[in-house]
Amino acid sequence: MNIEKEKLIKNIKELKNAKILVIGDLALDEMIYGDTERISREAPVLILQHTHTNLILGGASNAAHNASTINNGQVAVIGVIGEDYHAGQLVETFKKANIETKYLIKDRTRKTITKTRISGSCSQSITQQIVRIDRQTNAPVCEATENKIIKNMEKAIPLYDGIILSDYHIGTLTQRIINKAIELANKHNKVIVVDAQKDLDNYKGVTSMTPNLPDTQKFVGYFIKNDEQMEKAGRTLLNAANSKAVLITCGSDGMASFDETGKMTKIPVFNKSKVFDVTGAGDTVTATYTMALAIGAKPEYAAVIGNIAASIVIKQFGCATTSIDEILENLERIDL
Repeated sequence: MNIEKEKLIKNIKELKNAKILVIGDLALDEMIYGDTERISREAPVLILQHTHTNLILGGASNAAHNASTINNGQVAVIGVIGEDYHAGQLVETFKKANIETKYLIKDRTRKTITKTRISGSCSQSITQQIVRIDRQTNAPVCEATENKIIKNMEKAIPLYDGIILSDYHIGTLTQRIINKAIELANKHNKVIVVDAQKDLDNYKGVTSMTPNLPDTQKFVGYFIKNDEQMEKAGRTLLNAANSKAVLITCGSDGMASFDETGKMTKIPVFNKSKVFDVTGAGDTVTATYTMALAIGAKPEYAAVIGNIAASIVIKQFGCATTSIDEILENLERIDL
């Protein structure tokens, strides 16, 4: 890995200048906690004495939150909320995170995407998740909502440096919306990066994409067991998306970054001993990687920055974020 540390430091410090727009499946993570009291007489279930509730930005919202903590709120979101209780909670959580919400679309026929996790603890034992409740509308957005999203993209995309398409496949990113976002980003010379789990050839013309290893293997149709197969897979993705770069995240095996020539740079994991929770780490990688590309960093440098950021958030519980100071501090401990 041929990375100049001084250039990397310069790129990290410039992240604060990147204005980011996130388009996708915006979600709220509702974390409900309680102490185990007893078994119910009504049914063989635990009774929890509620202690507190945390509201966390999840799904595409988590990518926006990661960007906002780095660039001091120069972030906006485009997506759909319902006309329900959780819509207000999501908007309020966005505002607390200093994220612009004026491009949100209300659709009374859809549920605000909400993942409710109920966790309990008994005396001094560790808190454990007991059940998760998902509220969402899986069908693609209707044509009227689709038109409103496109109208807001036309207003917003020219104002931002980097565009993230965060596709959790919950109906927001229709093919028409995807195509229009890419068309507008390229027209206005903006960086556009997609984070998706499947149908990776639906995003032709993006600047880059950030699939994980299992999703890459599903797309190319074979298990990746060595560098030769990884290079082949990277080139396949570059061609399929007609993109300028690709970043394949490989969990404990690090990352593989590809530039537009197909040159591969392997990046090792920078934190193997203190993994606590990998929830949302992919959003952290996508956010910081996109910000780095938006300020002109080379793909391999952007990938290293994303890797360092992910190594920080996986030490924390739930969807976590980091900052420029934390990234720089952790860089000092790394031997590149």
